[in-house]
Amino acid sequence: MSEVDELKAEIKKLSAKAMQAKMDLHDLSEELPINWQQILSVAQRAHEAFETLESKRAELNNSSAS
Repeated sequence: MSEVDELKAEIKKLSAKAMQAKMDLHDLSEELPINWQQILSVAQRAHEAFETLESKRAELNNSSAS
C-alpha cells in the first residue's frame, strides 16, 4: 500500500471520528442545561479530532503535490 493510500485510509477513519465528535457536541447542546459540566471536555475532543483531520488532509495534499 502506498503512502498516499495509507493517508487516505487514515483520513477516512479520522473523518468518522471527527463526525462522531461533532454529533456528540450537537447532542450535548440539545440537552443543555443537563450535563453542562461536560461542555469543555466534549468540545475539546471535537476540536482535537478536527485538528488532527485537517493536519492529515494537509499532509495528503503535500504528498500528492510531490
